[in-house]
Amino acid sequence: MRNTWRGLCAAMLVVTVAGSAFAAEPQRFKVPAGSHPHDVATGPNGAVWYTAQATGKLGILDPKTGEIAEIPLGRGSAPHGVIEGPDGAAWITDGGQNAIVRYDPKSGAVKVWPLPPEGRNANLNTAVFDKTGSLWFTGQSGIYGRLNPATGVVQVYKAPALTASP
Repeated sequence: MRNTWRGLCAAMLVVTVAGSAFAAEPQRFKVPAGSHPHDVATGPNGAVWYTAQATGKLGILDPKTGEIAEIPLGRGSAPHGVIEGPDGAAWITDGGQNAIVRYDPKSGAVKVWPLPPEGRNANLNTAVFDKTGSLWFTGQSGIYGRLNPATGVVQVYKAPALTASP
């Protein structure tokens, strides 16, 4: 136990020292009124992506110039999470469309994969890619699922119920 504690303390010290050594002055950028940004991710070439949840758009900020573009994601969109995929695209969990959305920064194309009926009202939340290239996502309504981008197949599963331990 003592060695574990020492290791943990050493790791915390390294993180603290490294964090303070590389600390930078934060910058602030004004986003369009009413967009209500939710999640943020880095994109290609230093871009910053954010989900404009209230307006159904993907925001793209160029931190060098401060310029912002907002891309409409579809009728009824209310995007939650955004991540950069292995293909360099923005992958978005969209609760309003109950779908996974992909934005290609090279072509400007937006593609939508609706969840199947068993995933209705999923209240989509978080996504991550696995090593095989599948996108896994969660929904706050008690589901999780997977999109295979190569085939376009979306699968949804009911999350196991949590039980309290005695």
